[in-house]
Amino acid sequence: MEIIPKLSALKRTLMTPRLSSIGFLLLLCISLAAQDADSITSRKEEKIKTGFNLGPVPALAYDQDVGFLYGVILNLYWYGDGSRYPMYDHSVYLEWSRTIKGKGINQITYDTDKLIPGIRSFFEFTYRIDKALDFYGFNGYQAVYDADYEDSYTQNGFANRLYYRHSRQLLRFNADFQGEIIGKKLRWLAGVGYFGNKIDSVDINRLNEGKDDELLSHNSIYGNYLEWGMIPEDQAKGGGHTLLKAGLVYDTRDNEPNPFKGVWTELQLHYVPSFLSTTDYSYTRLVLTHRQYFTLIPQWMNLAYRISYQGKLSGEMPFYMLPYLFNTAPKETTDGVGGSKSIRGVLRNRIVGDGFVFGNIELRGKIIRTTVLNQNVYIALSTFLDAGMVTQKHKFDTSGLPANLPDYLPEEIIDLDAKEVPHIGYGAGVHIALNQNFIVAVDYGRAARKEDGRSGLYINLNFLF
Repeated sequence: MEIIPKLSALKRTLMTPRLSSIGFLLLLCISLAAQDADSITSRKEEKIKTGFNLGPVPALAYDQDVGFLYGVILNLYWYGDGSRYPMYDHSVYLEWSRTIKGKGINQITYDTDKLIPGIRSFFEFTYRIDKALDFYGFNGYQAVYDADYEDSYTQNGFANRLYYRHSRQLLRFNADFQGEIIGKKLRWLAGVGYFGNKIDSVDINRLNEGKDDELLSHNSIYGNYLEWGMIPEDQAKGGGHTLLKAGLVYDTRDNEPNPFKGVWTELQLHYVPSFLSTTDYSYTRLVLTHRQYFTLIPQWMNLAYRISYQGKLSGEMPFYMLPYLFNTAPKETTDGVGGSKSIRGVLRNRIVGDGFVFGNIELRGKIIRTTVLNQNVYIALSTFLDAGMVTQKHKFDTSGLPANLPDYLPEEIIDLDAKEVPHIGYGAGVHIALNQNFIVAVDYGRAARKEDGRSGLYINLNFLF
């Protein structure tokens, strides 16, 4: 087992008290297992994996935005003869999971560059249920978030903690392909996806069943936006949209899961035609993302940053299609700016507009590399700074907004004069990697401003980028 003593001081500096306790427990478990492994073998170099690596595992995770997650994850890797390790020939990922805050995930993905010779193919089928999806309004700080109101009770004794929520059911299909232009460094990409969104108010009646106190209020910002005409009637319940994409990828990373050098830049053009949708809305969109990786200590410490612009080029986007972050496969499309996949510590979907920019910078340091039960394992600590803001405002009708809001609503919902500045989150994390590709990540982030939330604890898979 290899350990860098110099990083122990760094670990104490980076970890917050809550996160350090989690990291200590994870570190202790791995260290004890590693001691047993070292008593069996003296080989310290990383083992080359071949053939199948299959492991159904319980899905136990936590995300401040959606609560505790439980379920089952199955991730199958086929490494073939191991000549390309840690790159795999085939990867199949299956997940069935639920959270205590009403989120459900039913997903299967398949990633391979062997199905079609010379082309990397990625297929996804996902059905997601969000009984209480975050919704704060549009255009960043123009949408006023009142944390005290969310934590308070109305004059009638009803809890407001789901005021900034609506429900969503999402049926999504994706088929993405990449092929070589100049070796593997410069590639073309093309794909097609379908987003079936079903939007509604949170089912408060069902959540109040069996309760005698702390009943949830039927008030919601989604309902207010509908009542005041800020969400058009033909968008209110969602819709289905087919997305056609094309673009370029420039990729010089030394590996995919946790690169130590190289860049990964992508350009995507999206076209969502009305004739392939269930609504009359049609639009085009640009996605430009650049990531770069630097080696600070070979094999042990690296620095990574990402910056991304995603914005509308033409047409009109329905409000429910605004909060999506698009990435090149095999990275998934995720919910909008804020939360575990973009700005940690900031509320999920806090930053919504026709166009936005966000970025991350992250210092990563491995503190242990070892072999446990014939599996390659490492533990890494990280510290990060995330930020993002709306750059292209979403136009909506505010003529129906009351001059004076009723007493049972927040003091302010929309501030059209608010200046948009970066929304910032910062924090630290710990990562446990198995055979480089299967990575459990624990991140704790704090929001720099109360208007963006307080903090978030996230237990997910893989490094953020």
